[in-house]
Amino acid sequence: MERITIATPILNGNEKKYVDECIDTGWISANGRFISEFEKKFAEFCGTKYALACCNGTVTLHLALLALGVGPGDEVIMPTLTYIATANAVTYCGATPVFVDSEPDTWNLDADKLEEKITSKTKVIIPVHLYGLPCNMDKIMSIARKHNLAVVEDAAEAHGAAWNGKVVGSMGDIGSFSFFGNKIITSGEGGMLTTNDEKLYERMKLLRSQGVDPHKRYWHTTVAYNYRMTNLQAAVGLAQLENVQWHLAQRKRVAALYEKYLPMLGDLVSTQAVPAQANHVYWMNSVILSESVKLSRDEVMAQMEAHNIEMRPLFYPMHIMPPYKDDSVHAPVAESVSSRGINLPSHGKLTEEQVRYIVESLKEILEQEA
Repeated sequence: MERITIATPILNGNEKKYVDECIDTGWISANGRFISEFEKKFAEFCGTKYALACCNGTVTLHLALLALGVGPGDEVIMPTLTYIATANAVTYCGATPVFVDSEPDTWNLDADKLEEKITSKTKVIIPVHLYGLPCNMDKIMSIARKHNLAVVEDAAEAHGAAWNGKVVGSMGDIGSFSFFGNKIITSGEGGMLTTNDEKLYERMKLLRSQGVDPHKRYWHTTVAYNYRMTNLQAAVGLAQLENVQWHLAQRKRVAALYEKYLPMLGDLVSTQAVPAQANHVYWMNSVILSESVKLSRDEVMAQMEAHNIEMRPLFYPMHIMPPYKDDSVHAPVAESVSSRGINLPSHGKLTEEQVRYIVESLKEILEQEA
């Protein structure tokens, strides 16, 4: 079978038409109709008043924290099991990331362990909707409001996911999204901020564009950043957003195929649990290897490569990596899940034959070493 990749973009809408319009009209940089239209439609998609397009998902986190006044001496609580951009954005502000362990079944931030991490220095909580599964936002928001803390939803991997019917990016003070090439919808690179707070929106908009006064050209009111999205990126993003329900349906279809075939592995693997309140959008389908499997996670992935199947490890916990290494962090669930976790190919082009081949190949490898 030809190589099966972990992810691949699907550009089957108006992407080329809109990009051609950018080129034909010359509107290729940070001005043009596609930027404002993408923002408007994405806000509608999330059910928020405002959306702000940026050049990537990492800078959206940075802008969100800056708008909330995060700076040196502040602490920001987040899961240790996440992509490093979440922690890096906090560090850019001069603040300190504080790491929380995961729930054993969902792998998301364990909200029951939040309050023990809150100090007088805590300013923001960043829940990460890991691999497309929303966190328990009811509990997180209740704790945040009790302690007068802001919440920034890291929804980079979770376009369209929902908790109790509320779309991610609409429940916290600010939502942050990524449109990197492997995401559910993409603009190549790109990100988006969502909020219902006009003051936060205006502050983020100011900081995104070099602090230029909106009423006086080339007059800059503060030190700021060039975090703007180009019209070219927005053209691709808007075309993708027009087809977002189709993209989400393909993710559900692939997840259903894994649900059909993974039982053939028995108790050799476990999967991410989905609470009844959650609408999982399956950016990644993942498995955790049983402790009965003698091969290491990396050895399993290497053998799958021999079957022409690309896989990738779950994220490493922040507190074990060099920039944030902290032996005092107690996160046994995140460490265990990470060390034995594998992301399976999950993109919307996968066929039933390919999913069956992936699972059968994994079964062959695991059974001979169990």
